[in-house]
Amino acid sequence: MAKEADLLARIEALETRLQAVDDIQAIHRLKARYAHLVDARTPHRSQRTQQEIDAAARQVAALFTEDGVWDGGKTLGIATGHEEIFERLRKPTVHFAWHFFVKPHIEVEGDRAKGTWDILSPCTTAEGRAMWMDGVEHDTYARRDGAWLHSSMRLEVVFMTPYERGWGFEPD
Repeated sequence: MAKEADLLARIEALETRLQAVDDIQAIHRLKARYAHLVDARTPHRSQRTQQEIDAAARQVAALFTEDGVWDGGKTLGIATGHEEIFERLRKPTVHFAWHFFVKPHIEVEGDRAKGTWDILSPCTTAEGRAMWMDGVEHDTYARRDGAWLHSSMRLEVVFMTPYERGWGFEPD
C-alpha cells in the first residue's frame, strides 16, 4: 500500500514538472513567434507592402489577450487590446529591425506566468541611420483555451546608440 502511494506521489510530481516544462517551452515559442512577426513588418531584402505589414501586425496583436498591453515606453508608446496593438504596429517606427531575445527567466503559476527577456535589436531608423538597441522586456502571460498569450509586455531600454559609436560607456 505504501509503495503504491509513493509511486502515485512520484507520478504526480513528474506530471507537475512536465507540465511546467511544457508551459515554459510554449512561452518560448510564443516569444519566438512574436519576434518573427515584429521583424516581418520591416524590409530585409525587399520592401514590404502595407498589406504585408498589416498581416504581420494583426498576427502580433493576436499573440496578446483581448485586454493585453503592449508597452514600448516613452518612445514607442503604449497600446491596449487587439485593435490598438494592431494600429500601433502597422506603422513601423524603423526601416529595419531584427530582434534577439535571450536569457529568458520564466516563472509559471497555474494559468499565469511572468518572464523577463534581454533583447538586442540592430535596427535602421526611418532616416536610414544604423542603430543598436538593447533592453529588457518584462512580460506577463495568461493561458487562454490551452494557449499561452502575452497579457502584458513592457520594454525597458538600456541603451539606443548609433552603430558607428558602439555601446561603450564612458567610465565615471
